[in-house]
Amino acid sequence: SYEGHAARVAEELLGEHADRIASVVIVPSSGGRFAIFAGRRTIFNKATAGRFPHAGEAARLLAEAL
Repeated sequence: SYEGHAARVAEELLGEHADRIASVVIVPSSGGRFAIFAGRRTIFNKATAGRFPHAGEAARLLAEAL
């Protein structure tokens, strides 16, 4: 489910980067959208990837963006 993936990714990001993240905001949407932003930069987009991020992938992408 969207909520499960969003919660897992939020936990992953905060677990790896709590000292560098001001906030994590989960915004419900429709149409199967799932994107992760660092500021105004998109670091993951389910529409582009065709899937949810793999375990550890969101934290790695955020580290690369910071």
